[in-house]
Amino acid sequence: MIGERIKQLRESKGYNMRQMASALNLPYTTYVNYEKGAREPNSEQLILISKYFGVTIDYIMGRTDTPNPTETTENLFDKYPQIKPLPEMKKIPLVGQVACGKPIYCEEDEWFSVPKDIKADFCLRCKGDSMINARIHDGDIVFIRACPEVENGQIAAVAIDNEVTLKRVYYYPEKHKIVLNPENPKYEPFVYTDEELNDIRILGRAVVFLSGAK
Repeated sequence: MIGERIKQLRESKGYNMRQMASALNLPYTTYVNYEKGAREPNSEQLILISKYFGVTIDYIMGRTDTPNPTETTENLFDKYPQIKPLPEMKKIPLVGQVACGKPIYCEEDEWFSVPKDIKADFCLRCKGDSMINARIHDGDIVFIRACPEVENGQIAAVAIDNEVTLKRVYYYPEKHKIVLNPENPKYEPFVYTDEELNDIRILGRAVVFLSGAK
């Protein structure tokens, strides 16, 4: 029912699904899954969609056939205690892909929103399965706080010959060695020593992930 209602609302505006996803600031695949009924919007996304279309959450969820809003901001959170107000958001640029496997890099032009209190400078789209034990999957968006160094064991975006990978970083300056560990036992760590370190550059620390954002 939710997917059908969202589709009807989209069609009433004459948008295709890609245009609607962009208007709602949602990943395209996520929005498509909403319409298909493969997944349901969470509470924050229900508020976003209802406000955009000017309808009630009850209408989107199929509890009423009356789309016109009767809810106010004052009583909305009393009526739906499981729903919390949206935090103030800011947009972060997506600058490319980061490999959860071998390094890759690809320029893109896209933005994702995160709460303002999250200190991130850019984000990257993950590709591959080498970080799945850290709950980072293919297609996830990782938000990066730019910094040239991270503590051992932290997950970071690392440039290798101007290509980028996402791994747990372990740096041993006394041994002139850096180890980039995957979070999947079927992959071996990347180990670089001595002059090879000249080609390694830490772009920043991973601070938050957005799942299902293919």
